[in-house]
Parts: sequence; structure tokens; C-alpha cells
Amino acid sequence: MVTLPEIENKIEATRRALRSIGYLAEEVPAQEFCDYMTGETFSGDTTALEDVLENEYLMVHELVEINELKKTVQVINKRVIVESSKTAIYDAHLKAMETELDYALHKRDYLWIRVRLGQYKENILDNDPNLPEEIRPRAEALYEKIREVVQTKEAEKSVSI
Repeated sequence: MVTLPEIENKIEATRRALRSIGYLAEEVPAQEFCDYMTGETFSGDTTALEDVLENEYLMVHELVEINELKKTVQVINKRVIVESSKTAIYDAHLKAMETELDYALHKRDYLWIRVRLGQYKENILDNDPNLPEEIRPRAEALYEKIREVVQTKEAEKSVSI
């Protein structure tokens, strides 16, 4: 079982990582983070708290998602996802995905980006019945933007070898 002080340390390390790419994350109390991670979802999506805490990219994603939601909803709790508008949830998710992938680009972790883009395309773009239609163009544009950046970076890398 992970303790709240351990979670606080992970949150603070993630806030520092986010600052390295210019994203300033608010403080998120460990209990609030736990409530969000273990709360209800409308999609049935479940990501184990321990899995997120062990992966710096997933920590970036979840912390940004919480920060973005805090801009539009009053309280982060176990029911915030099911009680908020889908537009607010997906806006936060897209910003979190973009920031996560920007962080991976910053670290030149192209393998992670390719895996996450594949998951994103399959789970969000191709098969998510909850994705609001007004969000779809932005979701598709994010996919194309990151895919093109990775292809360009990998082409540059192969030329320089």
C-alpha cells in the first residue's frame, strides 16, 4: 500500500518535471490525487494508482488532467468525472495527453510516444462513444500533430547516424 507522503513526493517530482517543459502545475494534495485516481468513470476506464505512480509519463498525464479540471470544476473528488460535463473531461484529457507527449518528446522517448499514440487512436479516436463531437476535430489534430513531429524527429535521427 502506498502512503500519502510517498504520493506527495511523486506529485512534487512531477511538478518539477512539468516545469522543465513550461507547464506550471498547482499543488495537488495526495488525498485529492488518490480520490481522483480511484473515483468513478463513465467509460469504465481503470488505471491502477500504483501503475500511475510508477510511471513518470502517466504521472504527468494525471497531474495535468487534475490541474485542467480544477480550472473548470469546483472540487476534485471521487465523482468529479461522472458529475462534470464530458466536454470539460475531454478538454482536460486532451491537454493532459498533449502535455504528456510533449514531455516524452522533451525526453526523446519516441517509443513511449508511439505506444501512447496507438492507444490514443484506438481508445479515443476510433472507439470512444463518449467523445463529444465538438471535441473530435481537436482530438484528431492532436494525433496528427504529434505523429508528424515524431516522424520528423525519427527521420532526423536516422539521417544523423
